[in-house]
Amino acid sequence: MPIDTSLDFVPINIAIITISDSRTIENDTSGDILEKRITNAGHHMVKRIIIQDDVNKIKNTLEKLSSEDEIDCIITTGGTGLTGRDTTPEAVKEIASKHIDGFGELFRQVSFDKIGTSAIQSRAIAALVNTTYIFCLPGSTGACKDGWDEILQYQLDIRHKPCNFVEIMPRLNEK
Repeated sequence: MPIDTSLDFVPINIAIITISDSRTIENDTSGDILEKRITNAGHHMVKRIIIQDDVNKIKNTLEKLSSEDEIDCIITTGGTGLTGRDTTPEAVKEIASKHIDGFGELFRQVSFDKIGTSAIQSRAIAALVNTTYIFCLPGSTGACKDGWDEILQYQLDIRHKPCNFVEIMPRLNEK
C-alpha cells in the first residue's frame, strides 16, 4: 500500500467499543490489540468502553459517541457473528446515514486468505453515523489484527494513496 512520505501524518481521535456479554477490561484482548495498534500508529484513543450485546444499547452508545466532536472514528469489536445475541450489524444499519459496503467485502476477502471459507460467517460492516466513521470488527483477536493491519491502518492514514478516509473527513457533512 503506497504511503506518501512527503506528507505529514494526521492523527485522528478514535474510540473503541467492545460489544460482549462476557468481556471485562481485564480480559478484553481484542480491545487491547486495537488500542495498542491505534496508539502505535500515532492516533489518539480517546475512549474505550465495553457494552453488552444489546441492539438498543449498541444504537444508543454509537449515536451518543458519534455526536461527540472529539471522536472522528469508532471501532467496535464483537457482536458480528450469527448467534442470537450478535446484533451489532443490525444496530448500525438502523442508525447509519451511509453504509460503506466495501469494508465488509474487503474484510471477508482478507479473512478468506487466512481462514478459508469460515470467512463467510463474518458480518463485519462499516458506516457513517452522523459524520463519524464506524468500523465493526468481529470479536476475535485475529479479526482485530486483520482489520487493523490489512485495512484500517492504511485507510485511516492521510498519507495513503490514491485515497483514504481521513482526507475526506472535512467533507462528510456537505449538503
